[in-house]
Amino acid sequence: MTETMPKYYLLDTNILLHEPLAFLNFEEHNVIIPMVVLEELDNIKDRHKDVSREARVAIRSLEDALKDASPEEIIEGVPLNRIQGAHRAEGTLAIFPDYQLKQTDSVLNLSENDHRIIQAALELQKTKRNARIVLVTKDINMRLKAKGAGVKFVEDYRTDQLIDDIRFLSKGFVELEGDFWQSVGEVTSVQEGRETFHELNRDILPTVFRNQYLIDETEHFAAKVVGYGDELVRLHDLGFERMMSYHAWGIHPKNIYQAMAMNALLDPTIDLVILTGPAGSGKTLLALASALELVIEQGIYEKIIVTRNTPEIAESIGYLPGTEEEKMAPWLAAITDSLEVLHKNDESMESSLNYIMNKANIQFKSLNFMRGRSIQNAIVLLDESQNLTASQLKTIITRCGTGTKIICSGNLAQIDSYYLTAVTSGLTYIVERFKDYPGSATVNLNGVVRSSLAQYAEENL
Repeated sequence: MTETMPKYYLLDTNILLHEPLAFLNFEEHNVIIPMVVLEELDNIKDRHKDVSREARVAIRSLEDALKDASPEEIIEGVPLNRIQGAHRAEGTLAIFPDYQLKQTDSVLNLSENDHRIIQAALELQKTKRNARIVLVTKDINMRLKAKGAGVKFVEDYRTDQLIDDIRFLSKGFVELEGDFWQSVGEVTSVQEGRETFHELNRDILPTVFRNQYLIDETEHFAAKVVGYGDELVRLHDLGFERMMSYHAWGIHPKNIYQAMAMNALLDPTIDLVILTGPAGSGKTLLALASALELVIEQGIYEKIIVTRNTPEIAESIGYLPGTEEEKMAPWLAAITDSLEVLHKNDESMESSLNYIMNKANIQFKSLNFMRGRSIQNAIVLLDESQNLTASQLKTIITRCGTGTKIICSGNLAQIDSYYLTAVTSGLTYIVERFKDYPGSATVNLNGVVRSSLAQYAEENL
């Protein structure tokens, strides 16, 4: 009976801020938006916060869905399949009039918005006894309160969650046991200029994707998957020692993981590089050194744009004197710290930094002001991207025009957002979504190279 029981999903405000079109992602099931959610969206839309855009998009989308419906139909439920672009939505969308709820001693204090949403779920449980009422919220504490108040079904929003456990997240490489060539039977090798390519049976590497790196325990073999079919896998032989000899702006890799990252960073055919890993693994330093190499030494790109998620500065750029770059500087100290490391041995480090900032045309930009732009012939460094939602990362990546390379780096163990976890972070989402895209590469930088103290802290705290 449970399988045929109709489902009603009651959405919290943070679901629509996380993904403004979330109400279209519940397939044949029905969606209910409490009136208090519309009030909260209305309050947020004009605040100049980072989520204000999402609030406005959600309001416009809801208006498009309900504009031709009567008040009675809106309360009862309007079919979602008549909305343009709602391919998978077969249920209904309704607004719940929670302002009609009466305050009694036995219910939560209705002056709080979260309590009104929880009480709306409890009321729907009473009136729709033959249906399954599910409260959906990204607020962990609200999920606990709802359960305690008697809401039977409470869930997180998981439509954009591609994996169930962060341990299953793609690292971008495979570490093979023993000597790789000992396990390989028939192989066809082709020399193209200075590069060597191997074609071998797909059975040896059943799970592969493009630009996936391969290393073994011999510290001699290193390769990258450049193509595959049902029967064959094509590898680009990179060579362990050759990779360890890479250099960019005076920086050499300290381990094979950094070498794989530099291979992806210095390859102009790869438009998206995703670097994950613990604090101190060298993500920012490698990204900046490679960007300087590509812009100044090789002249492939014209400028470097540095940005990151800054909740406070996104609410307001501020009225105090100073340019956008000056106001962003405290938030992007990791970049300036890395620049200092790259030029610490210069005779006049300050002069060198000023020269490099101008020569590489390094621009510090607030994430809020990246929207609506079309970025051409640039390298975009997106730092601390573990704090962004999938929707926010999509906004940034779709800004990239011709000849632009974007480098997303982040540590999934250091998420500051209230509503994101390691498995729901936008960084996790794009790692999974882009892992087989020919123009992207992911590298998880195993191991801390900052200091023995930083490594001990990462492993034991």
